[in-house]
Amino acid sequence: MTPIVDFLNNIFWGYILIYGLLAVGVFFTIRLGFLQFLHFGEMVRAIRGARQSDASGISPFQALCTSLASRVGTGNLAGVAVALYLGGAGAIFWMWVVALVGMATAYAESSLAQLYKVRDGEGQYRGGPAFYIAKGLKAPWAGGVFSVALIISFGLVFNAVQANSIADAMEGAFGVPKLWVGIAIAILAGLVIFGGLRSIARFAELVVPLMAGLYVLMALIVLVMNITEVPGVLMSIVRSAFGLEEAAGGVAGSVTAAMLNGIKRGLFSNEAGMGSAPNVAATATPAPHHPSSQGLVQAMGVFIDTIVICTATAVMILLSGVLEPGSGVTGTQLTQQAMESHIGVAGTYFIAIAILFFAFTSIVANYAYAENALIFLGAGNKLGLTLLRLAALGMVIWGAYEAVTTVFNAADASMGLMATINLIAITLLSGTVVKLTKDYMAQIKAGEVPTFKAADYPELKAKINNNIWR
Repeated sequence: MTPIVDFLNNIFWGYILIYGLLAVGVFFTIRLGFLQFLHFGEMVRAIRGARQSDASGISPFQALCTSLASRVGTGNLAGVAVALYLGGAGAIFWMWVVALVGMATAYAESSLAQLYKVRDGEGQYRGGPAFYIAKGLKAPWAGGVFSVALIISFGLVFNAVQANSIADAMEGAFGVPKLWVGIAIAILAGLVIFGGLRSIARFAELVVPLMAGLYVLMALIVLVMNITEVPGVLMSIVRSAFGLEEAAGGVAGSVTAAMLNGIKRGLFSNEAGMGSAPNVAATATPAPHHPSSQGLVQAMGVFIDTIVICTATAVMILLSGVLEPGSGVTGTQLTQQAMESHIGVAGTYFIAIAILFFAFTSIVANYAYAENALIFLGAGNKLGLTLLRLAALGMVIWGAYEAVTTVFNAADASMGLMATINLIAITLLSGTVVKLTKDYMAQIKAGEVPTFKAADYPELKAKINNNIWR
C-alpha cells in the first residue's frame, strides 16, 4: 500500500490541493466581495448572538466550539513546529494566507451545509458536504465516497494521531507509559461520545474557550517578555516567505518548501475547504435564522485557529532561538523546548497539558464528524453508531503506543480525497452561496434581522427541507 499512498499524496498535496485550496479561496474571496475583510465585524456579531438553540439543533456557539475542538489540536502545537522546521519561518506566512482566503471557503461550505441540512430519525439536524453534494448536485455517489473518506481520516486515523501526540507529551513530561495514557484517554473520550452530539457540544462549549484562552494568555506573556524582538520575528516570517533571507529553519531561502509546508500544515490545522467543519455547522440552529449566519461563525473559527493560536505558537518558537535546521528536534519536542527556554522546566509541563486538552477535544469532535457521515451512509442506527464509537476508541488506544507515520500518510491521502471532492462541489454550488450572501447582507443593510425565505429561492424548492426553512 505504501507506494499507492505515496503516489496519491504526491498528486493531492503536490498539485491539486496546494494550488486548489488557494485558488478556491481566492475565487470565493473575489466572488463574495472580500467578505472576510469587509464584513469581519458581522462575523464577531454572529458569534456574540449565537447562544440560541432548539429541540432539533445545538446553538451556533456550541457548533463553533465543536469545530474549534477539532481545528485546535496538535496542528496548532506540533504541526506549527513541523512547518517551521521543514519550511522555515516563511511557512507561517503561507499558513496566514491559506487561513485568510480559507475564511471565505469556510463561510461557503458551512452556509451550504446549513442550507441543505435535514433531520435524522431522532429529529436532530444533520448535514454537511455529503448532503449538499447529494441534494445540491444530485450526486449521492460522490457524497458516499466523501463520507467513507471522512470516516477513515477523522473517525479513525486522526484520532490515533492525536492520541499519539498526547502519549508522547505525557511520557516526556511525566514518565507515564503510553499504553496507560491511551486507555485513560479512551475511557474519558467514551464518556463524552457515548452521550451523542449534544453531549459533545456541551463538552466543547465548556472546555474549548478555557483551553484556547489560557494558551493565548501564556503566549501574550511570552510576547511581553520579549517585546523588543517581536517586530524582527514578524518581519523574518514575511521575508522568508519570499526567499528574501535565510529561512529560520528547514531549507534556506526555499520559497517552495515554505509554501508547501505552510499550506499543508495550515489546512491540517484550520480545515478550511476540507469539508469537516460543515458537518457540525449543519447541526446548529442558526441565529439569525439564515444559512449565512452559521457560515460567518465558522469563518471566524478559521481566524481564531490560525491567525491567533498558530501564530502564538510560531512566535514563541522563533523567539526562543531553539529552532535548529537538521537537528532532528521538531514537532511537540521543539514546542516544549521553546516554552522551556521562556519559563523554565514548567514550560515542558505546560505544553504537555496543552496538548492533552487540544488533542483530546479534537478526538471528541472528530468523532462527531464521523457520526454525521455514518448517518448519511444510512448506517446511523444504534448498532452502527456503537461499532463506530468502539472503533474510534480502539484507534485511540492503538495510536497511543504505536508509531503512526505510515497510517498518518494514509490519512493524508484520505483527507486529500475529501478536500478535492468538497472543493469541486462548493465551486459548482458557488452561485447559491453568492445569492445567500447578497440576501443576508441586503437585509442587514436595510436594518432587518436576516431571515431566510424559501419563496425567494424557487430553484431550491425540491432540494431543501421546507419543514426546516419555512
